[in-house]
Amino acid sequence: MIGRRYERTGTEPVTARSALGLRLVLSCAGVVLFAALTALFVVWTAAAGPGDSPSRWELGLLAGGCGLLTIVAALDLVVILRRRARERPRG
Repeated sequence: MIGRRYERTGTEPVTARSALGLRLVLSCAGVVLFAALTALFVVWTAAAGPGDSPSRWELGLLAGGCGLLTIVAALDLVVILRRRARERPRG
């Protein structure tokens, strides 16, 4: 079980590979995009007045949601990098 997570159990190809490269690109893009959106919504929330639409509460909710997605993308990035390091042949 060197370089593999699990033993082969069925008819999957011997050379089958996971899409870690694509996940890495998407995760990096997600961290950058959601971090930028979080910053944008935080600044917009701070500049919003009491009678503005969308309200400060709604903008804060959007900022919190984007912040949460930033954290999820960053955690996925850590998992991907650990898996790539573990599965890369040492030699």
